[in-house]
Amino acid sequence: MSNPFDLSGRRILVTGAASGIGKATAIAVSRLAGQVIGVDLDDKGLRDTISNLEGTGHASYSCDLRDLASIRSWMIELAAQHGLIQGLVHAAGLPCFVPLKVLEPETYRDIFTINTEAALALARGFQSRKVFAGKSGSIVFISSVMALVGSPCVAAYSMSKAALHGLTKSLALELAPQGIRVNCVAPGFIRTPMEKRVAKFWDENQAARIEAMHPLGWGEPEDIANAITFLLANSARWVTGSVLTVDGGYTAQ
Repeated sequence: MSNPFDLSGRRILVTGAASGIGKATAIAVSRLAGQVIGVDLDDKGLRDTISNLEGTGHASYSCDLRDLASIRSWMIELAAQHGLIQGLVHAAGLPCFVPLKVLEPETYRDIFTINTEAALALARGFQSRKVFAGKSGSIVFISSVMALVGSPCVAAYSMSKAALHGLTKSLALELAPQGIRVNCVAPGFIRTPMEKRVAKFWDENQAARIEAMHPLGWGEPEDIANAITFLLANSARWVTGSVLTVDGGYTAQ
């Protein structure tokens, strides 16, 4: 029997590849013999990620996902240069810890652009005949437990991530005839640079309380990367339109 987790011969585009979940995913894909196209605005971090990948045939592209109109064109360009793509992981994202009374439109629109609208634009680009390899396609969006449960001061972030769940289910049905599966991973609190930016707003008691809400403790980027590669590979060939919660028990309470 072949290894259902093997990604040999598959080219996977990973956004947010310079750090956190995106970087861990790129490394995990390479260890499963897949080829990575890493995308991020942080060119230095992106180069560091690419240098840590196993195998050959990897590539990187520095861009700002806020430029939604250009996403499809540069995806076509990357596919023409490096080869057609079998998988897409949208791990790029922005946090937002702002009380409602001071939450201005320019703040949450920026969050929604990167976290949600870019996901739609990337999916649109991926399904193009000039980008998608034509079989065994897989799109994975990164959501959050904040899309499933409430928490003060994260309304904009929760909104942006909850929208991905509806997007996942609709695209799963629309793209199934093309052989493309669409799923979403909802992580709990993970030790990433984004988590550190949010954690600066917590005092010691708040941090301890949040950690206690995870029966299995804090998560690591690799925990989410393992779930993502499961959804990318043939191991999940009969899984689409699903939200996979990986949260150390956070939402089990």
